[in-house]
Amino acid sequence: MKTNTFPKMHVSLYVSDIAKTKEFYTKFFGQEADKTKNDYCKFILDSPALIISFVQNKERVKENFGHLGFQVETKEELKSRMSTAEELNMVSLVEEGTACCYAEQDKFWVSDPDGIQWEVYYFHKDVAFNDPKYASQDSTACCAEPVELQKEEAKCAPNSGCC
Repeated sequence: MKTNTFPKMHVSLYVSDIAKTKEFYTKFFGQEADKTKNDYCKFILDSPALIISFVQNKERVKENFGHLGFQVETKEELKSRMSTAEELNMVSLVEEGTACCYAEQDKFWVSDPDGIQWEVYYFHKDVAFNDPKYASQDSTACCAEPVELQKEEAKCAPNSGCC
């Protein structure tokens, strides 16, 4: 698989509770946030080259938008990352030798406090088929089961300027 050099990628996601989000990603990424405010936090990762920020705004949180993921270079790295995630009780699903997205992969899944799913996977090879279970239109077809979220009531009155 050919890789290209490209500038550091930036992703910004809306979240409902910045404290819970920061706690989750500190564990998942294995590092503290690079910037933290009362409604914002940002992590800068060197490998992969990623800047990911989280903005607390409950009204803009969308469930089941898809998923995000990291492809690791070796099976050993996958095992190490999965072991760490298991010790932190974060793993929601483990798949080995699955044919997903027309590729044979080993992977595990975690979900953040807002239900954003992360796939950490090792790519074995391209394959000419997808596992039939992924043909479903069900939102769980190619991802871990969505996490049931408990939505809190908004604490600000509309147009009050507090959010």
